[in-house]
Amino acid sequence: MKILVLNCGSSSIKYKLFEMESKEVIAQGGVEKIGMKGSFLKFVLPDGEKVMLEGEILEHRAGIEYILGVLLSEKYGCIRSLDEIEAVGHRVVHGGERFNSSVLITDEVIEILNECIELAPLHNPPNLKGIYAIQELMPDTPQVGVFDTAFHQTMPDYAYMYGIPYSLYEKYGIRRYGFHGTSHRYVSARACEFLDVPYEEQRIITAHIGNGGSVAAIKNGKSIDTSMGMTPVEGLIMGTRSGDVDPGVISYIMEKEHMGTTGISTLLNKFSGVLGISGISSDMREIEAGIKNGNKRAILAMDSYNYRIKKYVGSYAAVLGGVDILVFTGGVGENQAVTRRDVCRNMEFMGIELDEEVNASARAKEVVISKPTSKVKVVIIPTDEELSIANDTIKILQGE
Repeated sequence: MKILVLNCGSSSIKYKLFEMESKEVIAQGGVEKIGMKGSFLKFVLPDGEKVMLEGEILEHRAGIEYILGVLLSEKYGCIRSLDEIEAVGHRVVHGGERFNSSVLITDEVIEILNECIELAPLHNPPNLKGIYAIQELMPDTPQVGVFDTAFHQTMPDYAYMYGIPYSLYEKYGIRRYGFHGTSHRYVSARACEFLDVPYEEQRIITAHIGNGGSVAAIKNGKSIDTSMGMTPVEGLIMGTRSGDVDPGVISYIMEKEHMGTTGISTLLNKFSGVLGISGISSDMREIEAGIKNGNKRAILAMDSYNYRIKKYVGSYAAVLGGVDILVFTGGVGENQAVTRRDVCRNMEFMGIELDEEVNASARAKEVVISKPTSKVKVVIIPTDEELSIANDTIKILQGE
């Protein structure tokens, strides 16, 4: 059984085609710069060769049509007919309070997703474009929506409420929703499989950290808190997002810089975080290069980035009443030893003893990086959101 997974962004489409019997990825790639000059489709062949095909890709439907054409092509393809694809699983960023699990996409679901656009104006519209495109191009193929927010719907009300008039929650749904739920769910469960411990009996902190990032507190298999809020801006300092900011600072900036709501949103989402502090880049590899050259703002950006993660780990240890497992994942979490080291440094009081030698060489593989004497198991688990989406899609098809 073959499942196609689509992740549609504002100007990009990432895809993976799985053979589910073996969980093998038989095709993967993505379209970039949709609607812009120089748009292209890039993908990886089974032998590891990377191919890039340039073309005028003006909108998402054309991008998905291009992807399907490559999957069917004699030169690069791996299927003979679109009928071989049993279903399409979509990453959908925001499901509001209506979805606490993945669902078969119906007209009713699409209507609800349109209602959620106000909650995720940058993310849900392109997610919907992908759904509409598959409806047109593969009308008889079932589609499944897997929501970033669904895993966090188990948060208790006192964890997701903001300290604002309750009437605004009732009227507009203003509350903390959390994101990266598919990743947090996957890596927390996989960590328990890797360590051979029961998932439903563990206190787990998962740190999904990269250009975007969030930390989650997971108790007995359920998310009870997470660092992102109503939008993905809250929480950690990220590549270009500010993370937690005093609301008074926002109104102050708007007044001093004569900014409107669109301007301040752009500032906090696109020009803040590591990029804003360092003035160099949002890419941590370039920040590390700046640190080696003694750039003080690069040092400050790294220290601030790592400190915020550490602070959330500490606070979630309190929320959980202790920690059994700390998981690092995401582009930075899987590959950047210095961040893992700084987060775990001086945390022996809560049972974390990092093996610095193992940590220094560990990259993008499942590995325990804590000492054998550590009460808390610290592990790297590479995330696989696409496989998680494909697994959910199969379960929905099979009525589980």
